[in-house]
Amino acid sequence: QVQLVESGGGLVQPGGSLTLSCTASGNIFSLYSMAWYRQAPGNQRELVAASINDGTTTYSDSVKGRFAISRDNGKKSVYLQMNSLKPEDTAVYYCSVRAQLRGSDAWKGYWGQGTRVTVSS
Repeated sequence: QVQLVESGGGLVQPGGSLTLSCTASGNIFSLYSMAWYRQAPGNQRELVAASINDGTTTYSDSVKGRFAISRDNGKKSVYLQMNSLKPEDTAVYYCSVRAQLRGSDAWKGYWGQGTRVTVSS
């Protein structure tokens, strides 16, 4: 199995910055994608940013130019640098990875428990 531990959420004023971190542990052979999703109250969970192991990154239109995703494969970690935060960025942010476990040919998705980000003055 894979465990994901997120950190870095909190309360920040509009225009401020936060960096979220997520570290994966477990019997991991390889990580294909590492991504951040978010879910605001009353809304569906949505993709914020994703990093593929070939270097490709993708962002939702709502965060392009403000957020940056990065990953450290050696640490099995992914980060989300969030700048120019807006009240509408308020949500629970979830880390998600697609991983292959040692001894398995299957790729499976795993989720973290979420970290809350509140943007408010």
